[in-house]
Parts: sequence; C-alpha cells; structure tokens
Amino acid sequence: MLAALLSSFSWRALRHHPWRSAAAVAAVMLGVALGFAVHVINASALGEFSQAMRSVGGQPDLELRATRGHLPESLYGLVAAQPQVALASPWLELPVRASSAAAPDGVPLRLLGADALLLPAMAPALAPRPHAGADRLAMLAPATVFLNAAAQQALGLASIDADSPALTLHAGLQQHLVRVAGVVAAGGAPLTVMDIGAAQDLFGRQGQLTRIDLRLRPGHTRAQLQEALAALPGWPAGVQFAEPQDALQRVDSLSRAYRVNLTVLALVALFTGAFLVYSVLALSVAQRAPQLALLAVLGATPRERLALVLLESAALGVVGSLAGIALGTLLAALALALLGGDLGGGYFTGVQPALQWSAPAALVYGLLGVAAALIGGWWPARQAQRLAPAQTLKGLGSQDGPGGRPWAGIVLIAASALLAGVPPIFGLALAAYVSVGLLLVGGMALLPWLVQALLRQLQPLAAGNALALLALERARRMPASAAVAVGGVVAALSLAVALTVMVGSFRGSLGQWLDSVLPAPLYLRAAGGATGDEAAVFPPGFADALARLPGVARVQALRTSSLQLQPDRPAVALLAWPLGGDPAQALPLVGAALPVPKGRVGVYVSEAVRDLYGVRPGADWPLLSEVFRPLAQSGQAPKAIFYVASVWRDYVRQHGAIALDSQDFMRLTGDARASDLALWPAPGASADALQAQVLQQARQSLGPAAAGALAFTTAEAIRARSMAMFDRSFAITYWLQAVAIAIGLFGVAASFSAQVLARRKEFGLLAHLGLTRRQILAVVAAEGAAWTAVGAVAGLLLGLAVAAVLVHVVNPQSFHWSMDLALPWARLGALAAAVLAVGTLTAWLAGRQAAGQDAVMAVKEDW
Repeated sequence: MLAALLSSFSWRALRHHPWRSAAAVAAVMLGVALGFAVHVINASALGEFSQAMRSVGGQPDLELRATRGHLPESLYGLVAAQPQVALASPWLELPVRASSAAAPDGVPLRLLGADALLLPAMAPALAPRPHAGADRLAMLAPATVFLNAAAQQALGLASIDADSPALTLHAGLQQHLVRVAGVVAAGGAPLTVMDIGAAQDLFGRQGQLTRIDLRLRPGHTRAQLQEALAALPGWPAGVQFAEPQDALQRVDSLSRAYRVNLTVLALVALFTGAFLVYSVLALSVAQRAPQLALLAVLGATPRERLALVLLESAALGVVGSLAGIALGTLLAALALALLGGDLGGGYFTGVQPALQWSAPAALVYGLLGVAAALIGGWWPARQAQRLAPAQTLKGLGSQDGPGGRPWAGIVLIAASALLAGVPPIFGLALAAYVSVGLLLVGGMALLPWLVQALLRQLQPLAAGNALALLALERARRMPASAAVAVGGVVAALSLAVALTVMVGSFRGSLGQWLDSVLPAPLYLRAAGGATGDEAAVFPPGFADALARLPGVARVQALRTSSLQLQPDRPAVALLAWPLGGDPAQALPLVGAALPVPKGRVGVYVSEAVRDLYGVRPGADWPLLSEVFRPLAQSGQAPKAIFYVASVWRDYVRQHGAIALDSQDFMRLTGDARASDLALWPAPGASADALQAQVLQQARQSLGPAAAGALAFTTAEAIRARSMAMFDRSFAITYWLQAVAIAIGLFGVAASFSAQVLARRKEFGLLAHLGLTRRQILAVVAAEGAAWTAVGAVAGLLLGLAVAAVLVHVVNPQSFHWSMDLALPWARLGALAAAVLAVGTLTAWLAGRQAAGQDAVMAVKEDW
C-alpha cells in the first residue's frame, strides 16, 4: 500500500509541474542526441570508408610505398621474385577530373592503374567488366577506362555500352580523351580503373609506381621479407612497408580529435541537463516538504524517501534518453544525407555512407543520460532523506541555510588547474576534458557562496529604497533558493560563453594567419588540381617568363610536395617557399627563428610536426635526413643534415607541414618546377589585363590545352572560401551553443515560475501590510534581476575560465595548433544582457500571475 502511494506521489509530482519537467527532459535529450548522433555519423562514415578501402585495395598482406615521390618500377621485378612473395601487384594512383556532356564542369575521380590480369586475385571488386559490345581485350587497350557506380552516376552515364560518350580526363595541365569500355563493382567514392601500362603511357609516368601490394606465402612473415629485401644489392632507402589497415588508421587518427571534441561538447550538454534535473527536483522537494513529512509520519523511511526522489530523476532521465536516442538517430540520418558523413570537418569527403544504427551504442548513451539525471537528483534526494517530519509539519523546516564555505569548490578548481597541465594521453586531451568538468562542477559548488557574497555587496546600494532592500534581503537570506534559481543561468551561459570565445578566437587567429600566408593579391595554379606530389607543376623558367610581362611587378614560385615519414601517419606536406633572409616575413612563426649552423639545412616545422614527431627548435632531425638519403645515394643531391630552426602556425594541414627555402629544395632535389605562382600586378595594371597577358604567355609556353587548365584566384576569394569552410566545420558548435542557451533559459523560467508561484502566501501577507500589487511585482522583478545578474556574472567568469582551457589546452593537444585568446565583449555582453532580461521578465510574469490571487484567500490558507 505504501509503495503504491509513493509511486503515485512521484507520478503526480511530475505531472503537476510539466514545464519544469520538460526543461530537464529536454536538456538530457539534447546531450544524449548530440553524443549519439556524432557516434552514429562517425561509425557509419568509418565503416563505409573501411569497406571502400577493402574493395578498392583488396586484401594484401603488405604495401610498399616511397617516403617521397614514387617507387621505381624496377623494384617490382625484385620483389615479385622473392620466395616469400606469393603475389605482387603494381599500382599507379592519380587524382584526375573527368568531364562529360552531362558533367561539363568535371567530377573529381581517383584513377587506379593496375595489372588487369592480377586484379581478379588481388582486388576482385576492381576487375574490369567490359560492356556487351566491347572487345574482350578492352581492359588492356590504351586510353580505355572502367567506371564504378559512383563515377557513372556523377558523370551522368545512365548505362555503359558501345554508344557511351567519351570522357575527357584532366590531370594537372594535361587533357586526355578516353573511352569508357565498362564498369567495376567497387563501391565508395567515384573512381576509374585502367591498365597500368596504358596509364603510364597516357600520363607520362613511365617507370613510376605509387605502391606495390604483396601477398605472402603461408609460413612467411613481414620481418623475413624485409630482411631479405634489405640484403639485396641496390635496394634503395626510403621504401616503407605498410600494413593494409594503415590507410584506415591514418584517416581515423585525423578525424579522431574532431569526433572526440564533438562528443565531449555533447557530454557538457548532459552536464547542463544534470543541473536542470537538480533544479527541478530541488524545488520540487522544497515545495512538497509537508507532503514528504506526512509520508514519513505514515511510515515512509528515510531510505524510501531517498528512493522516491531518485525514482523521479530516473524517470526524467529515461524519458530524456529515449527521446535523445530518437532525435540523435534523426540528426545522424540528416547529417549523412546532407554532409556525407564528414561532420563538417572534411575528413570523409566523397563518402556517402548509409546509416549504421548500433544498439549497444544506443544503450551506452541512454545509460549516460539516466546517469546524468540520477547525479542531478542525488542532492535533492538527500534533502528529502534528511527531512525532519515533525518540524516540517509545523512549518519550521527550510531548504535554506547559510551559503556555506567555498572550500569544496576551491579544491575542485585547483584540481582542474593541475589537470590542465597534464600532457595528452593516447593522443587525446583526456586530462583537459576532466579539467573542464571539474571546473564546471567547482564553479557550481561555489555558487551559493558567490550569491551570498555578491548580494551582501549590493545591500548598501539598496539601503535607501525599501522595496529594493526587501528584495535583496530575501535573496541574501535564501542562498540555496537563489543558487537553484540561477544555476540554470550559470550552466547554460558558461557553456555558451566558452564556445563563443573559443570559436571567436579560432576564427580571428585564422584570419590573421590567412593574411600572413597570402601576401600576394593573385594566385595561379591548375584548375581543380590535386595537392602534394600529384599537383600540377609548371616547367622551369615559366615563372621567369611571367615576371617579364609588362603587367607583372613580381612573381613568386611555390612548390608543394609530400613526405611519408611514418606508414601509420598521414603524409607530411613539404613546402618549398622563398623564405629569404627573414623567414618571419613569409611564415607565421610561433617563436623567433634560430640561426642555421653552417653545413645544415634549415627547416621550419608546423606545430603538428613538433607534437607528432617530437622535434624541437635548435636540434637536428635525423628522420628527415633519412627520407632524403635516396637522393644522395643516387647522386642527385648532396647528403643533407636538417636543422629545425623554428616552429610556425598552420591551420590547414592537421597532419603537419615542413617549410624550407626554395633554393635548398632545388639544390637537394634538382627540381625547379613550381605548383603555385603568386603574382603581384604592376602599378596601374588591371586584373583582367594581367590575366589576359598570363594566359597568352601560357599558350605560347605550355600549349593551348594547358593554358585552358589554369585558374586564377585572389587572396580575398581564398580567404572567403576558407572562412566559409571554417563556419561549415563549426556549424554543429553554433547549433549546440544556441540550443544550450535556449534550454538554460527555459530552465531558468521554469525555476523562477515555480518559486514565485509557491510564494502566494507571502504576497498576500505583503498586501495586508499595505504593499500595492505594483510594488509586489517590483519586488519580484528586482529579485529576479538580482539573481539573474549574479548568475550572469558567475556564468561569464566560469565560461571565460573554460574557454581558456579550451583555447590554450584542448585545441593544441587535440589539433596541434595554437591560437590567440580573443574576447568578443560585445557578443558576450549581449548574451549576458539577454539572460538578465529573460530572467527579470520571467520573474515579473510569474509574480503577476501569483499576485493576481486574492490576498485574503492566500493568507487564509495559514488560518
């Protein structure tokens, strides 16, 4: 009987205050939905990417790749002849753009040149399937390609048959007409397959291989093969043995920090939900204190009263978690349909994964939501457990007491500061995440003490106004009520302030960085060209020819290539720039550039290279010297000893970049070609006239086809495109910020409404003492303004502290870049003012409703 009474009591309590309960449920739902959506999107994208990698690359045991450039084709015969090797398959990979009548602007494709006779055994999904009317040896024919379904759809080819139109392949500055002879079964992003010999001839890559896939004989290991190959005479240095899963590992490591940060933001939203659950149940326990005391008199033990409130919090958590799982699934489906699974970060571009819903993941995130609700309900449950029945029934019980001592909050904040200095764990800012959590909890623990201290300081200002003094005195003597009321403000505003400062700091630093690395007003490169080693290059002397044009004041040649320093990490960009005598003029250096010792080659590494490879300014870098050793062995360049002269900021290449002077690059590689040209127009020269001169020179030097492949872009256009990509990457952060503020304000409104409506007797007594309805509303609005002002101050301070950890700790440890802390005071002031206005207005509206009751009837309840 008592159990049924307790269950009914809880159910009626939740139904009696639906708006407060809805605020807590919505906050839990938000955290669960965001966390689960991020997990589903990432799992779907990684799963699709993994499946595509397996279908495209087959199932080799090992891959041979060059640390720089391409493998010489002569290695294929040496490797295939080894007794440990059962099958060896050569590959040539090229990024191209294909255009057709249905897709005249071009579609990016991945071109794979392979031995068609080996594909059925090594990568069956890539085996060409000629159309019905094609020659049976079409797979070996020159200028003949086979498309997968994604490429076929992108190019607008409904079917592949003898009437299929020819395609134009754009590779750098070259254009080639090819015919489509059939299809391949491989899924994933758009790609095309052709015979490797035909690809080498068509694109001028004779003697070059991108990789060699190996399948070992049973009983032989990778170590045995490596030892045998290293013992061969003439085996070159700079050949890496990679595992097939290394490609997936590289993509996973690139996107992991981005995914983890989004997940942590979702868990911070769960923290907001936990506090709103605390607010709802704390007010509920305070308002139902007489009923809880009556239950105690009827036989409910303290443990049963504890369980009663925890049951209510669990109910809120279950409802919020179920709604969050449903909303998260919907968000994930929409993101996969609109963004293709890259979460706005560009890590899975071209992959269109299907939704992969996971019941275990749903259970984990659902349990996290319930746990957050139970944590939020623990303290109110303890209040109900410790309730004194006799005193409460006499009206002597109170939820309030002194503001308490701040030691617990100070200890938590001190622990947060210590954890902020801990280095990354497993490559993730795990300690920094815990630091943010302790900082938030510590700030909330300090809230009652802060409320009491600030209101005490405001008391002298209200000494001359009876109504203001009445409002401040009540708020000051009820610190627990005030803490509950403004807790939602602090929780929501601190998160919004932290995200606003972090995103604003990053955006401002990115703008300054773009100004530094884009000194020229105009840039020239191949349209839609690839980057790294596959970027289109201008022949030697072309930049000098452009510099002699009358409309050109200056030309700067830039070269970008790549280095595969470790097989399980993404390739590092190698930038050959004209650094001159002052690298700080060309690179946004973090510290001063050190003088390069005689006999050394100075390099300037990005922050990512410094963190990932453990290099430091003022020291030699043997690993980089080892990568360039094959050039020295072949006599192409002298042996180089590289010296790290400084570190610079790079917001584009998360995997790292190395910059060195163009003259050093040409001396070491013998390569004087450029992949990008920076142009400064002569005074008075128009942009249109300059472009016409450059195109005319390109037709003479490169040919009409190559000139048609060139693209001009301005520094302003690059900046605008970069900022648009930044905003797209942080779109989910903006959305989280807006929703967190909305949920927090909703919780504040619910808390104020509940507290004010519970004070009808007090308002009736004030009316009997002579206060008018207008004066009562002024008192209520003043209390709301005072409480919300304290919450806004606390939320701003706590948000700024969290932002400092995000900017100076989390981002450098997660993404390996630093930024300058920027405080957008106008936006922060607008956030605080909005919160203050909403809090005051809510209190006034709630007081208007409560004070509208007949004063005599309200006081009569105590007779």
